[in-house]
Amino acid sequence: MLITSQIQHNVATIDENASALDAAKQMTERYIGSLVVTGAYGIKGIFTERDLMMRVIGEGLDPAHINVGDVTDESLVTVGPDEDVIRCLDLMKENRCRHLIVFDGEHFIGIISIRDMVALMLDEKEALIARLQEYISS
Repeated sequence: MLITSQIQHNVATIDENASALDAAKQMTERYIGSLVVTGAYGIKGIFTERDLMMRVIGEGLDPAHINVGDVTDESLVTVGPDEDVIRCLDLMKENRCRHLIVFDGEHFIGIISIRDMVALMLDEKEALIARLQEYISS
């Protein structure tokens, strides 16, 4: 099963020079858990609620005085739009992350989260159940 249908194309971004406090406010206002961090040369990484807690608050840093870029993991875990769900889940497990950045060649097209993967897998299971019920009843 491919991830294509669940890729989030309308992605919230934040500049790497913005404060962690600005990131927290934006995530709160939008009721989201992550922001794509951008820099002068494109996508730098993803800043998440977990990053805020572990790399800022947990380290005793002042969110108003620390730049998002300074606490963003720059090791991008990327996939293509035609990637398989199982491969994406394996990547998330290997890299201990909950979001993958999706590129089509060199072009950033969105992100996909573990929640999106679960939705895809549930949809597939529901379709299978419906087909099996139809088979049994016919």
